[in-house]
Amino acid sequence: MSGNSARVQAVHQITNRQLMPPKPPQRLEEIWAANVFNLSKMQASLPKAVFKSIQKTIVTGQKLDASIADVVATAMRDWAVSKGALYYAHVFYPMTNITAEKHDGFISVQGDGNVISEFSGKVLVQGEPDGSSFPNGGIRDTFEARGYTAWDVTSPAYIMETDNGATLCIPTVFVSWTGEALDKKVPLLRSIAAMDKAASKVLKLLGNEDVAHVNSSCGAEQEYFLVDANFASQRPDLLLAGRTLFGKPPAKGQEFDDHYFGAIPERVQVYMQDVEESLYKLGIPAKTRHNEVAPGQFEIAPFFEAANVASDHQQLLMTILKHTAKKHGFVCLLHEKPFAGINGSGKHVNWSVGNATQGNLLDPGDSPHDNAQFLVFCGAVIRGVHKYGPLMRAAIATASNDHRLGANEAPPAIMSVYLGSQLEDVFEQIKNGSVSESQHKGVMDLGINVLPPLSKDPGDRNRTSPFAFTGNRFEFRAVGSNQSVSGPLIVLNTMLADSLDWIGNRLENELSKGSELDAAIITVLKEVMEQHGAVIFGGNGYSEDWHKMAVEERGLSNLPTTADALPVLKEEYVRELFEKTGVLTPVELESRFEVYAEQYILSIEVEAKLVVSMAKTMIYPAAVEYLSQLSATIGSLADLGVNLGKESAQKVADLANSMMGSATKLSEAIKKHDFDTTEEHMNYCATVLRPLMDEVRGYGDALEAEIADSFWPLPTYQEMLFIK
Repeated sequence: MSGNSARVQAVHQITNRQLMPPKPPQRLEEIWAANVFNLSKMQASLPKAVFKSIQKTIVTGQKLDASIADVVATAMRDWAVSKGALYYAHVFYPMTNITAEKHDGFISVQGDGNVISEFSGKVLVQGEPDGSSFPNGGIRDTFEARGYTAWDVTSPAYIMETDNGATLCIPTVFVSWTGEALDKKVPLLRSIAAMDKAASKVLKLLGNEDVAHVNSSCGAEQEYFLVDANFASQRPDLLLAGRTLFGKPPAKGQEFDDHYFGAIPERVQVYMQDVEESLYKLGIPAKTRHNEVAPGQFEIAPFFEAANVASDHQQLLMTILKHTAKKHGFVCLLHEKPFAGINGSGKHVNWSVGNATQGNLLDPGDSPHDNAQFLVFCGAVIRGVHKYGPLMRAAIATASNDHRLGANEAPPAIMSVYLGSQLEDVFEQIKNGSVSESQHKGVMDLGINVLPPLSKDPGDRNRTSPFAFTGNRFEFRAVGSNQSVSGPLIVLNTMLADSLDWIGNRLENELSKGSELDAAIITVLKEVMEQHGAVIFGGNGYSEDWHKMAVEERGLSNLPTTADALPVLKEEYVRELFEKTGVLTPVELESRFEVYAEQYILSIEVEAKLVVSMAKTMIYPAAVEYLSQLSATIGSLADLGVNLGKESAQKVADLANSMMGSATKLSEAIKKHDFDTTEEHMNYCATVLRPLMDEVRGYGDALEAEIADSFWPLPTYQEMLFIK
C-alpha cells in the first residue's frame, strides 16, 4: 500500500500502536451500580419514612412529596462528595437526539468570605438552564430565554467519571417558561401514564382485581463503527457529517460474511471491556457484544429495563461509546450509513409492556390461543400499527436514517407487523370467528448422539420486517443507530394506549349486551382483524412485489424519505391521538415537526457544502497534480517513441471536469432559500440537493479508481475498514 505522506504516516502510527493494557478484571458484584444513587443507597442513607415516600413515587408513579426534597438532596450530595464529586449537573434531553447538561458547584459563599458545600432540595427539584439556544419549533421567540429543568425521580442520579473528575448527574425534564415540553422525556413519561391508564382498565375488564402499575420496557441493540482517529482526522466528512461523502468501495467488503460474529479484534475487545466497566458502574446492564456484518462494525445490547430508564441509559451508552473510543485512539461512528455499499447501523428497539401482578403482557405462553390477555394486547398492537404506521415511520425519520431504510440490510419504509406462523394462524382463526388451537414447539434431532435435542420455536423470525414479534416482545427494527429511543417509545406507547382504550370501550359494550367475556373478546378481536389485519405480513419485506401489494392492495403508506414522512406529524388524526391521550399538545406536536424538519434540512445542507468543499479543495487538486505528472510522463515517453497513457489522462481530465461542473451546480442549488413552506424546502433537499450530491460523489469515486494511490488525499475505505 502506498498513499500520500499523511496516509502513510497514519498507517504507520496505527500498525505500530501499543494497545492500551486491559484493566485488571473486577467482580461484577463489586462494581455494579457503584456510581448510581439507587434505591439501595437511598435506603441506607435516608430516614425510613422519607425512603418509603420516594420509593412509592418511583415504583407506583405517584406524585413526589415535595417536603422530603431537602433530606434527599443532602443525602445525595453527601454520597456524591464521598465519590469525589465537586459539581452536579441537571441532565436533560432536548429535541436534538443528544444529551445536554448544566454544571454547578456544591458551593455557597458565606458572609465572612468562607464557603460551604451546599445542595438544597429546591436546587435538586428545579434548575434553570438558558432555554434560548435549544430548538423549540416556534414555541417561544429567540429572545425569550427562560427554561426549567425538573428532577425525574423515577430515573436514578449517578456519578459520571472522567479523567478530569466526577460529577453528580441528575436526570431531569426540560420545559419552557410557558410550560410546554422542550425535551423527549416529558412526552415519554406522559405516554407511559396514558398506556398505564388504558392497560389497567383492560386488565380489570379481563377479570384481574389486583393490577399494578403497567409500564413499557425497552432493550435497544446498538450498532456502531470504529475508525482509527488517525484516519478520521483526515476526513472532513467524518468529522462534520459522521459519514463518508466520498469513497470507492474496496475490492473486498462484507461479501464473505467473515466479520459477522467473528473473533473480536484485540484492540477492539480492550475498548469494549473499558466501555462495559463504565456501563456496569452506572447500572447499565450491557449483556451482548459482537462483530456485526460489515468490517469495522460492532454491536452492544443491554437487558430490558423500564422504558424511561432505558431511554436515559441509551443516551449514556452512546456518550460512553464515543468518549471511550477517544481513549483508545478510535472514533466511534453512530451514523446509520457511514460507508456506502456496506451494512449500515440500526438500533433495534425491543419493546414490551407489563407489570408486577400480571407479568409480561406480550408473552403468549405455550398456548397463545388460550391466552386471552396476550391476544387482547397483541390485537391492540396490530390495530395500532395499522392506524399509526405512518406515525411510526415519522418517528424514525432523519436524514441519516434515510440512507439505510429500504436497503438490503434494513427494513423498508412501509410499516407492517410480522407475527410468525404460529400467531398469524391464531389471528386468522379469530378472524374466522373462533380460535381452537395453536402450533406447538418442535424438537430438532440433529442425528448426532453427543448433541442434545434442540427445541424448535413454533415460528421463524423475519429480518425484513420493520416491526416483528420475537417471542415475548416486538422488535422495532427501523430505528436508526444515532437516534434517541424516546421518540419511537413515545409513539409505541401512545398508539397502544389508544388501541387499548378502543378495545376497552368495545369490550364494555359487548359485556353490557350480556355477552360472556370470552365471546366478547373474540368479537372485538375479530373486528380488529377485519379492519386492521392488512398490516400483518410474513413475507420478504424487501421484495418489489410486497411494495406494490402493500400500497395498491392493502392501502399501506410507503414513505421513503424524511421529507415524505415528517408531514404526517401535521395530520389531523395524529394531532387528535396525542391530544386525547395527553401526550403532546397541538403546540408541542407542531414544534416537533418544525424542529425535526429543520434538522433534516440543515443536515443535508451541511453535507452538500462539504461535498462541494471536498471536491474543490481536495479531490480536484489531487486530480490536477496527478494529471500534471502523468502528462509530463506521457511527453517523456512520446520522445522515446512510446505512446502510452493518453487515454488514462483523458479519462481523468473528463472526470475532473465533470465533477467540477456538478459541484458548481450543487453550489448554486444550495443558495436557494425562497421556499413557501417547510415541506417545500424538505422536498427540495430530497429531490434536488441529494441527487446532485450523489452526482458529484459518482465522479469523485470514479477519480479515486483512476488516480495513483500516492496522490489520493483521503484515507480510503480499505484503510479505514480493515486497518485497526
